[in-house]
Amino acid sequence: MQETIYDVWSAEARVDPYPTFHRMRAEDPVHWDGYSWQLTRHADVLFAFSDPRFSSERIGIPSEIAGVAAEELSAAVPLYDISQAMMLFRDPPAHTRLRGLVAQAFSAKMIEGMRPRIQELVDELLDEAERAGEFDLIQALANPLPGKVIAELLGVPAEDQPKFKHWANQYAAFLGGSDEAGELLRAGIESALAMGEYIRHTIALRKAEPRDDLMTALVQAEEEGDRLSELELVATVFLLLFAGNETTTNLIGNGTLTLLRQPEAFAQLRAHPEIIRTAVEELLRYESPVQLTNRRTLVDLEIGGVPVPAGANVQTWLGAANRDPEQFPDPDRLDLTRRPNRHLGLAHGLHFCLGAPLARAEGQIAINAVVQRFPGLRLAVDDDQLA
Repeated sequence: MQETIYDVWSAEARVDPYPTFHRMRAEDPVHWDGYSWQLTRHADVLFAFSDPRFSSERIGIPSEIAGVAAEELSAAVPLYDISQAMMLFRDPPAHTRLRGLVAQAFSAKMIEGMRPRIQELVDELLDEAERAGEFDLIQALANPLPGKVIAELLGVPAEDQPKFKHWANQYAAFLGGSDEAGELLRAGIESALAMGEYIRHTIALRKAEPRDDLMTALVQAEEEGDRLSELELVATVFLLLFAGNETTTNLIGNGTLTLLRQPEAFAQLRAHPEIIRTAVEELLRYESPVQLTNRRTLVDLEIGGVPVPAGANVQTWLGAANRDPEQFPDPDRLDLTRRPNRHLGLAHGLHFCLGAPLARAEGQIAINAVVQRFPGLRLAVDDDQLA
C-alpha cells in the first residue's frame, strides 16, 4: 500500500487546503493514496460527474468499524436503509425516477416565490444579532436560516425546527466521517430513528389532511402512475433537510468570511449590490461549501490517462477543481464579477444539486443583507483564532 504523501486532512490543510491541492494537481493529479483515487483537476472531476461508468451507489453497511461493537453496527440498519434510498446515492434508472418525482414539488419557480419570506427571516435574524452588538455569524444567521427555510417549505412547525436542524447536523457529521467513527455512527443512528419517526408521523397527517406545503407535494408527487414509497419519502425529506442545511450554512459562513478577509471585495459588493448573483457564484467557486464527494468505478477505465480498475473508490475534490488554473484564470484571485464561471460548487450532471435555486437565493439574500447592513463589520477575533 502506497503511503499518502499529500496530507489533505492535516490541521494546516483544514485551515487552507489550496497549497496542498495545487501540489497534487501539478505533481500527481490522479493520485492513489492506498485507499482511493484522488482527483484534483477540473476536467477529471467533471469527467467523474458526467460519465455513466462512475457510480454514486456507494453506501453500504460495513462488516466492521473500528471501536464499534457488532450489536451497535446491527442497530445501524435503519440509518443505512435511509441513506441507500436517497437519490444522492442512486444511479439511473432509480435516480431518474426519484428526481423526476421530487423535482415536480421543488421547482425553481416555487423557490423564487420564497424570496420575500427568506428576506423576512434574514432581517429578523439580523435584528436580533444587531441588538447583541457582537455576534457569531454562524450561530446568528448561517446556521438557523437554512433550517428555518427548508422547515417552513416542508411545513414543519416553528417549535420543531431546532430538532430538525440537530438531526440534520448529526447526519452530516456521520457522512463526513472522522476518527471518532463510533461516536458519529451512534449520532447518525439517533438522527435516523428520530427523524424517521417524525417524518412518518407527518406523512400520515398529510395523507389525511393535505396542506399547501412541500411535504404534501412530495406525498402527492406522481408521474405516470408512480409515487414515492414511504421509505423513499422519508429518505427524500431527510436528504432535503441535510443538504438544504449544510451546504447553505457553509456558503453563507465561508462567503462572508472571505469578504471580510478581502475588504476590497466587501466594499465592491456594498457599492454594487446588483452584482450579488455573480458574487455568490464566485464565492461558491472560491470556497466550495462541499469540498469532497465520492464516486465508484463500474468498469476499468482511464482518468486523465491513468488506468483505474473497476470497483475503485474515487474521491473528487471540488475545492481543488474550482481552483484549477486550466479552467479559471488566476484561480486564487477573488473576482466577484467573474464570467464565465463553470465552477463545480454545486456538483454537475445527474447529481447537480436539486436545491441549487434555494441555496443560491438564500446565499444572495443573506450575504447582501450582511454587507449592506453592517458596513463596518469586522472579525471579533484574530483570523488565526478561527476554528
